[in-house]
Amino acid sequence: MIEKMTRYDFILLSRDTDAFLGRLQELGVVDITRSVKAVDEKSAAMIADIDSLRTRMAWLEKEDFSKDERYASLLSSIASCEKEREDLSHWGAFDPAAVQDLASKGCTIHFYCLSRKKFDPAWEEQYPLELISEDASRIWFVIVTTDPEAELPSGECEAPQISATQCDERLSSLRGELAARGAELMAEKATLPQMRSRYEALLSNLDIYLAGVAVQKAAEDTLTVVTGFAPSDQDESLRAEFNAMDLYYVSERAVVEDQPPIKLRNNRFVRMFEVLTDMYGRPAYDGFDPTPFISIFFLLFFAMCMGDAGYGLVLMVVGLLLRKVKSFKSLAPLVVTLGAGTVVIGLLFHTFFSIDISGWEIIPDALKKIMVPAKVSTYDGTMVLALIVGIVHLCLAMIVKTVYATKNKGFLGSLSTWGWTLLIVGGVCVGAVSLMGVIDAEATRIAIIVIGLLSALGIFLLNNLHRNPLINIGSGLWETYNTATGILGDVLSYLRLYALGLAGSMLGYAFNNLATMALGDGGARWIAFILIVLVGHTLNIAMAALGAFVHPLRLNFLEFFKNSGYEGSGRNYHPLKKLVNN
Repeated sequence: MIEKMTRYDFILLSRDTDAFLGRLQELGVVDITRSVKAVDEKSAAMIADIDSLRTRMAWLEKEDFSKDERYASLLSSIASCEKEREDLSHWGAFDPAAVQDLASKGCTIHFYCLSRKKFDPAWEEQYPLELISEDASRIWFVIVTTDPEAELPSGECEAPQISATQCDERLSSLRGELAARGAELMAEKATLPQMRSRYEALLSNLDIYLAGVAVQKAAEDTLTVVTGFAPSDQDESLRAEFNAMDLYYVSERAVVEDQPPIKLRNNRFVRMFEVLTDMYGRPAYDGFDPTPFISIFFLLFFAMCMGDAGYGLVLMVVGLLLRKVKSFKSLAPLVVTLGAGTVVIGLLFHTFFSIDISGWEIIPDALKKIMVPAKVSTYDGTMVLALIVGIVHLCLAMIVKTVYATKNKGFLGSLSTWGWTLLIVGGVCVGAVSLMGVIDAEATRIAIIVIGLLSALGIFLLNNLHRNPLINIGSGLWETYNTATGILGDVLSYLRLYALGLAGSMLGYAFNNLATMALGDGGARWIAFILIVLVGHTLNIAMAALGAFVHPLRLNFLEFFKNSGYEGSGRNYHPLKKLVNN
């Protein structure tokens, strides 16, 4: 749910602004509107320092020293030197100084490195040629001449500038420098706790600086006006604090026009799914928190897309392992929860690693009775379930839209919304009880007529009480066209839950068949069986998990949000507070 906020307007002497903001930072519950970007050179420099420090801490923690400029330069130099050493090795041991001395006396040495196809053995008879080395594809040789104009074979290469011994010495020196630089970086890594403290101090300083530049100055800069928001349940303690300060303030309940920050208050289960809500955007202050709905339906949709109890167990293990990884620790409970939901739905779908377990004797009869049947009136049972779940999801979205439209616009201002909700949700309810035999055909007909008439009044005549009835009718017809075409597409969108689950199941079944075909007498066949099962199901779990994340998210963000009228236009609650080093 969305917590109620209280708006505070403070007036104080400008010279007391920094001390006041520092006290708010200690309280840690008041949100001061900050600038959304660097407002001047100072804040830009602070942000640059923060980014640089964060990046350096990240690769120091991973010991990815290749991101260090000096370390990377040494690695590059060593790679070049090793390549040069490999090239020099083919020329044997020689003294470049001696070669240059011979050249000064008119005796020139020409160096060649040619492929075997280009090398002509007859050259050994034509020129003073000396083979130096060769491999399977190339030949290294030199030709010594005293005539500068002598005709020589083409393909001459550059003479080596240093000897292999000199290259070895340089390579050894570079490796020593690399080891020394690595030791320096490891020593710097030992200072990570101090770096984190500095990083958090920089964040706090930037936070309070941006809050300070966001305040308004008045009375020739002698007074400062500060506006902030805090949860209403903190009113009593905050007023006691502010009353003890040397300032004037006014507090009142925040309204939509104030654009207060949005703080969500949910139980431990729902709170895990707030990260999904934030991916779309926090609700408006007069809107509703969609997280409780997302927590139920995203979990259900994810589990239906996975649809395998064995895969659910794997996800639970992965979630438990993620607790050991610092960067993913916060997501570990969500992964475990999604895995547990997949186990439950997988048992209802009687699937364990793409094996049908409905015939297993170890499965209790009570569980077998509630398993989804293979067929429901000649239709696939999971397909029918996907459509039913989709209809329920959309009906719930319409009910939520009606409740909040009535809350914000009043009953008379939301008659059109009431009309559509009555028509669709009421029609679905009447159809459901009729199919179950609760009411007979005549009662169903009467109920449909009553619902249709009441809905038509809201949709076509009373959709806007301050407008010409003819315009209302035209608007109602246009809305009818859009709703009729849209609602059918929305319902069919939920077939993706069935399709993704079926695709994953069939692919896993195929891997099981391949593994079974590979199985036979002999240890090697068992190895092939195990490899096919492990690799195949690992790939299938990875692909299924990706689809099971994206498509349920789409059903919530598109179908549910559209039909519930949700708009993620709110901003996150971000109180001014000191960061504590964990």
